[in-house]
Amino acid sequence: MVALRFCANLNFMFLEAGPFLERYRAAKLAGFSGVEGPFPPEDVSLPALLEVQKETGLKQILMNIALGNTPEGQFGCAALPGRQKEFLANLERTVEYAKALGCGKIHIMAGKLNGPATDDHDITYLGNLQLAAPILERNNIIGVIEPINKYAVPGYYLSCYDTAVQMITAVASPNVKLMYDIYHAQHIRGDITNSLRALGTHIGHVQLAQVPGRNEPNSDGELNFRNILQTLATDGRYADGWVGCEYRPVAGTTEGLGWLRDYGYWQ
Repeated sequence: MVALRFCANLNFMFLEAGPFLERYRAAKLAGFSGVEGPFPPEDVSLPALLEVQKETGLKQILMNIALGNTPEGQFGCAALPGRQKEFLANLERTVEYAKALGCGKIHIMAGKLNGPATDDHDITYLGNLQLAAPILERNNIIGVIEPINKYAVPGYYLSCYDTAVQMITAVASPNVKLMYDIYHAQHIRGDITNSLRALGTHIGHVQLAQVPGRNEPNSDGELNFRNILQTLATDGRYADGWVGCEYRPVAGTTEGLGWLRDYGYWQ
């Protein structure tokens, strides 16, 4: 039995609090002990981030890789040929922030394509993951790769769990794992509880949101999250236990947190 813990995704939650650092404070006031989310905006310095972390006591569970010169909406560059130097620079910058914050996971984003994936994209992606692995190992950080469904992000390179597992297997590093986002998984393959069991040994992080609205787990939709979370807790293959709340609140963020109490995770 794994004790599940929930972290607020600051790219989706507490947006009503305003600036990025204020979302940390709002997450703490709402009762969270951990957060995850995007690499900090350019106007947020590492000292400022460390200060708000010290103030709130929140754990930084996961951080998306820095995007560097990648245009907004491009979702990274790990699978984009010719941009390997940029990828490494983005990774090294993110590792610097992650180490300072005590963050143990980095989401390595693959990037969007203008057309179908080619062998060059596959070779580039695998090569970048192989370059990243020893960096992650030296710094005791898990790099996670996430299949993203074609409805949410058309053209994203990694939209298949079989491909993700093939890449993870080929890299063969304990520090390169799978991000299993239940929202994307339902769109891509469905069969969530069996999928969690089948992929469990590869999973390095889990995120959730209801389908299709990408709202709170107890909102109207396709998935029975009480059952899914019970499976995740009792199956035992995801030993880390942290689950990212990457959903869009139907109304206010705090007003929508009742599911955590209803499901027995908060008092």
